[in-house]
Amino acid sequence: MNSSHTTFASFWLYYLREHSKASTRALHYVGTTVVVAVAILAVLTASWWWLLAMPLAGYSFAWLAHFAIEKNRPATFTYPLWSLAADFRMWALWLTGRLGPELERAGVTKG
Repeated sequence: MNSSHTTFASFWLYYLREHSKASTRALHYVGTTVVVAVAILAVLTASWWWLLAMPLAGYSFAWLAHFAIEKNRPATFTYPLWSLAADFRMWALWLTGRLGPELERAGVTKG
């Protein structure tokens, strides 16, 4: 792992390359969607205990993807805040159909 990222912009391209497989990204999307759903559920029900489930929901899908599919170490271990921000950025770009150009810029081919 390259631990020399000093800007989010440089980390972002690295992050995308660490998520080169479509199935890895798909599991991240599932995890991030569950996190958002759990947050909404916590707010709507005022059951703040649901918030404790958020990290488990998000990380379980993401780490499964890294260890079983991508065969790499999650960036969360070295860059926890940037990794979290990048997870949501990737999810938002995917939802809006704008992730493709970012993957191309990072040198990630379809797949």
